[in-house]
Amino acid sequence: MNEKIDNLIVEYSSEFDYSKKNTAIILAAGHGKRIKSNTSKMLHKIWGVPTVERVYDACKKGLDSTNLIIVVGIKAEDVIKVIGKREATLFAHQAEQNGTGHAVQVALEKFDMTKYDGTVYVFPGDMGLIDAESVSDFKDSFDKSKMDMMVLTGLYEGDPIENSYGRIIRVKDKDINGNSANEDEGKVVEIKENKDIHSLDEKKQYQITFNDRVYGYSKNELIENNEFNSGVYSFKSKPLLDLIHKIESNNAQKEIYITDLIGLFNKAKYSVGAVSPQKQYVIMGFNNKSVLKQMEAIYRKLQYEKLKDIVEIDDPEDFYIAEDVIENIIEADKAGTPLDLKIGKGVYIGKGVNLNYNIELKKNVFIDGNVSFGTNIKIWENAHLSCYPNQSFIINDNVEILWGDIIKGNIIIGEGARIESSVNMTGSDEYPLRIGKNVIIKGTSYIFGSIIDDDIFIEHSVIIQKKVDKLIKKDGKIQKIKFYLPMPEGIDAIEELK
Repeated sequence: MNEKIDNLIVEYSSEFDYSKKNTAIILAAGHGKRIKSNTSKMLHKIWGVPTVERVYDACKKGLDSTNLIIVVGIKAEDVIKVIGKREATLFAHQAEQNGTGHAVQVALEKFDMTKYDGTVYVFPGDMGLIDAESVSDFKDSFDKSKMDMMVLTGLYEGDPIENSYGRIIRVKDKDINGNSANEDEGKVVEIKENKDIHSLDEKKQYQITFNDRVYGYSKNELIENNEFNSGVYSFKSKPLLDLIHKIESNNAQKEIYITDLIGLFNKAKYSVGAVSPQKQYVIMGFNNKSVLKQMEAIYRKLQYEKLKDIVEIDDPEDFYIAEDVIENIIEADKAGTPLDLKIGKGVYIGKGVNLNYNIELKKNVFIDGNVSFGTNIKIWENAHLSCYPNQSFIINDNVEILWGDIIKGNIIIGEGARIESSVNMTGSDEYPLRIGKNVIIKGTSYIFGSIIDDDIFIEHSVIIQKKVDKLIKKDGKIQKIKFYLPMPEGIDAIEELK
């Protein structure tokens, strides 16, 4: 298995670019047992995009000129193929999950650190709400601080007992002897993992030495400390190279923690800082389905805030519109003409859909793929419209599609057509479906790969790979198509019940 993964890594990795001043390491090796899924934790989606891909995109956009190294482990093949081969992107394989520090060690083996002079960033792969703005802000804070290492921290607002994050430990105002810490007060001296805090003796102080002074902390004091480690770090490359292999596994998990670098940096007289993001939600990660659900809800709210004064959305808590579609809606709104878009509860609008003016999508409508709308279109409840990536589905002006219809594939529906309920239609690459202007299709009907002329009426029919012509009768009316069925097969296998 390792040989297969190693070959994939060679296939999908690009060359490391030593001229780039930033390198982002994304930790995506863990599977996440508590998520209780066969899908890698890193591939669980927030608003339609895997969390590791969201972290990747935020780093790519938020850091100027950056290499990206993604550390994979369990479900490595799946993660590699989701990201794919990209410029200045490398993959590293952590065959055994031996802690975050070990994952960084594995990542740094992908290039010669002695030849690199830049900044190294570390991001968890499950931080699916991180955005380019927050990454850029963190970079700016680090650059301006002149520190050698910086941690992105958060403030926990719930019950301290339920806080599973590592705590940020800072220098107190006085040491254990009552001496003032002076300018050292508030400096970051350690990150203590939650499990290690809970394994401490309640009767003893936990003591830390900083600049030859000893500071004491009770177990309860550490538990109630609400400043936590987000798992995001920045390092100057030279100090990181000096110390990354000096981390020891002296902890409850017997793992190599990246957090131990703080103590090593301080001991070596390198400077360590910490900063918190303006938007606290961006540092959320998840270990279970309920937190993932919360993150999805936050992202949905962010999208609703973008659209609430442009689009009429029936239920702000139950809709999905892909981000590229949202961007197109916002751009169209800038033209100044009212869009008159109405989105019902539970509507799903996937990537690649091209909306237009005066569109109404009723409850639970599903639209996905390269589906292009004309104007003045109404889609009723539970209709499903989709096509494959290499296909196009065009709905012209003044079309109405009724309840529960399933329409898929390479299709053009002409202007003024009305597709009533209980109709299914499909068009393939070899046999596209073309519906003419003002066509009405109703009843329990199925149309596949056919060409239907303008003004045709079809009811209760199955039409497969046919050309339906507009036939004018002697009375001047157009011939209706009713109860048309293909020749049956397998009649000899059917008999009456006795």
